[in-house]
Amino acid sequence: MSVWEYANPKRFMDTSARVLPWLAALAALCLITGLIWGFFFTPDDFRQGSTVRIIYLHVPAAMMAINAWVMMLVASLIWLIRRHHVSALAARAAAPVGLTFTLIALITGAFWGQPMWGTWWAWDPRLTSFLILFLFYLGYIALWSAIEDSDAAADLTSVLCMVGSVFALLSRYAVNFWNQGLHQGASLSLDKEENVADVFWVPLLVCIAGFVLLFVTLVLIRTRTEIRARRLQHLLLRERMQ
Repeated sequence: MSVWEYANPKRFMDTSARVLPWLAALAALCLITGLIWGFFFTPDDFRQGSTVRIIYLHVPAAMMAINAWVMMLVASLIWLIRRHHVSALAARAAAPVGLTFTLIALITGAFWGQPMWGTWWAWDPRLTSFLILFLFYLGYIALWSAIEDSDAAADLTSVLCMVGSVFALLSRYAVNFWNQGLHQGASLSLDKEENVADVFWVPLLVCIAGFVLLFVTLVLIRTRTEIRARRLQHLLLRERMQ
């Protein structure tokens, strides 16, 4: 079975209907387990105190804010190359979800940064690129809404998505490109010396899994809604033409 078969809206709707309940249940399980474990059963950090617990919201949200844009980029490229409408609708469906994750990361980052840095905001390379990514999310959503022709909107938003990917990349690797800046290094790394302590690391992984599953669940739900809206639009147009 080819993956391109899921570009067929009917196949996508049938398959997503079967997997959605399982994804939603797993997302809820991981989120509840990870957040309760992290917030109530981990010790205070010797430097950051209880503030360290923001990591269980901030890090997964920031990761998914960037990865959501990457998913939108892949879906947009598929649209531009293969002209599969489901991929364009999936990119559109992911944008509000990614925007929400970006907002959560910005807000939790401010609450985390204030006691650590003594300020709610700093024009740090990673923070600045993350704020620009947030603005690109807003522009992407606004562009979809501003253009009536859905294919033209998909074309233009795909181009915007490719441009915004530069800032998604900078949001992820800014601390590697520039040595200066307040933002600390990665909380998760292949280098064990850069990872957070295991007592924080394990529940953090559970929270990340929950955020990933939540993202997939919400994108599937929103994509199904976009497909239904497109079908309704075509039906109304057909009625007007008769």
